[in-house]
Amino acid sequence: MTPRELRADTPALHEDVYLNFGAHGPSPRYVVEAADEFVRSHEYETSTRNDPYELAFDTYDRVRERVAAFVGADADEIALTESTTAGVNAVATAVDWEPGDTVVRTDLEHPAGTLPWQRLEQEGVEVRVVETEDGRVDRDAFAEAVADARLACFSAVTWTHGTRLPVADLVDIAHEAGAFALVDAVQVPGQLPLDVGEWGADAVAAAGHKWLLGLWGGGFLYVDRTAADSLRPATVGYRSVETPTADPYEFAAGARRFEVGSANPAPHVALAEAIEAIDEVGVDRIAARSQELAGRVADGIPDDRLLSPAAPESGLVTVDVDDPGETVDRLASEGIVVRALPTPNAVRASVHAVNTRAETERLLDALDSEWN
Repeated sequence: MTPRELRADTPALHEDVYLNFGAHGPSPRYVVEAADEFVRSHEYETSTRNDPYELAFDTYDRVRERVAAFVGADADEIALTESTTAGVNAVATAVDWEPGDTVVRTDLEHPAGTLPWQRLEQEGVEVRVVETEDGRVDRDAFAEAVADARLACFSAVTWTHGTRLPVADLVDIAHEAGAFALVDAVQVPGQLPLDVGEWGADAVAAAGHKWLLGLWGGGFLYVDRTAADSLRPATVGYRSVETPTADPYEFAAGARRFEVGSANPAPHVALAEAIEAIDEVGVDRIAARSQELAGRVADGIPDDRLLSPAAPESGLVTVDVDDPGETVDRLASEGIVVRALPTPNAVRASVHAVNTRAETERLLDALDSEWN
């Protein structure tokens, strides 16, 4: 499959210039159809020959295996979640926190990577924020911040600048300090290669509704099997434990302890289907094309207005404009979809391999009035 064919299979891309994949990736027909087919089967064909629980559990197992293969993990290291936010919260609430413990994050984090720690502050946990510059983390400043920390949380690709952080290096620094390393990877799957083994993190939270072009609700959480043993989830249900009727119960080995009860498998069926499509196109091919197209956008932005790297490291390009909200609305009226960012006060275009050169030119032409 080619990026052009993937685009042709995605109805939402046939009219407007859609450049907001960093927030939401519209799904191809067959991704939606896979979820729809599962729901119909699950609801319409329930009988003595089709146990709905057996069907659901078989589906959970199949999707975990597919996600694990995609990210370089084992199936027992994958939990199926609703979203990246759900994954970060699952880890945040599974640590046995004590007053005076410290969490380290950067000032580049999405609310998914800030709000759970704000909540812990109310319980006496200190949150230490590493200041960055132009979407970059200084390793020495990070090492100083994490020296006595219990946990470090940071993004693999920044949603603010589209920069790639040195994940493996930051994980090593955190581990040398004895801290748990949690990575928000939501901007990675579907646009850049992802191998959790190369990163070495204790946990990685992500979702499929952005660059993977999956449905909302199809998230996943990787947890290293050794690290999982130290985590006790705040919620528990029959999917979390080895034997639901046991008293006392025992958490399931590995990441499955973070799954709880009767969640709808359909978004995860869609996730597996979306992974198949992305794999068929090729993640390396997608990364090269999206960065080439993002580079065309960056080349057309005045230097003093470009907040992302001149040579994009992802498909995210952030542009300084005088009134981001007004600019987003104006572009929308011209059939161009981007988004405003709260910090920095800017607009962000998210360019996927399914976009075209003509679409990048339309964006640049529409932005020209911002500085001319």
